[in-house]
Amino acid sequence: MLGKTANGIYWMYRTLERAENTARLIETGQRMALTRLEMGESEWRSVLQSAGSLDQFEATWDEVSKDAAIDWLLRDRDNPSSVLSLIEAARQNARLVRTALTHEVWEATNAAYMNARKMLARKVIERDLPGVLSALRQRTALVRGMTHGTMLRNEIYDFARIGTFIERADNTARILDVKYYVLLPSASAVGTSLDNVQWETILRSVSARGGFRMAYGAGAGTREIADFLILDKRMPRSLAFCVRKLSDNLNFLNNGLTHTSLAKQKAIHFERTYLSHDIDAVFDFGLHEYIQKALGLLADLSVQIETDFRFYE
Repeated sequence: MLGKTANGIYWMYRTLERAENTARLIETGQRMALTRLEMGESEWRSVLQSAGSLDQFEATWDEVSKDAAIDWLLRDRDNPSSVLSLIEAARQNARLVRTALTHEVWEATNAAYMNARKMLARKVIERDLPGVLSALRQRTALVRGMTHGTMLRNEIYDFARIGTFIERADNTARILDVKYYVLLPSASAVGTSLDNVQWETILRSVSARGGFRMAYGAGAGTREIADFLILDKRMPRSLAFCVRKLSDNLNFLNNGLTHTSLAKQKAIHFERTYLSHDIDAVFDFGLHEYIQKALGLLADLSVQIETDFRFYE
């Protein structure tokens, strides 16, 4: 498989996942605003920072506001990480590797772009925002469903999955960091009803509320939620689940090689060193410090994947 084809598939699925996750991040901020009398500039600044868009936003806008932040994250053409820009980039990558995709996958990707362009042609008013975010997520999920239902389980599928799961793991870590730094007003709120409402919103934002209730019941608290999102291998957006899937797909790509790729080695190291302990060890390490370490390991793994599989050759 040519490196440029692998690159196109990887980034097609990574940008689709990022578009969906950016929509989830907007929803997280919006839901949390409902638990606060006021969600000011500093909080939306942190949401932008979690999305990796703060520097570009500040270069374009004079001040941070809720409306400006949402519009920037959702549809601003000057923001390459806006939902609209990401879906457009995914479609462009899909066009470049169209012969590697099934007809159904291409049609779903193209429809996701056409619908996003229509829904985001003008600024989304607050009343319509929940419906728009939901529709955007559904369209990207349809591409994923067509992929599962029509694609051969070969190296093309492996690169699609790797792009999806490395982005998903990154997103889960960032949303947890939003909770840690943005959504909790002060240390004195830990364990209060406000704290619990915010954790509940985090679960909703990663579509984990129903699964969490099945696994832990209604009386579980902060540590159980963190455990579910970080270490529970049953939860499809947890760090442990995503890194395990990365490792599995890298293993498939290693078949026939005489040595284990560096990317596979890094995935094994991540899993064994940081995802094999209990949640108490994570809190002892420091939740924010742990998340930052995880984000660094994911970035390092991404670079290694691009190197090992010669994406730009």
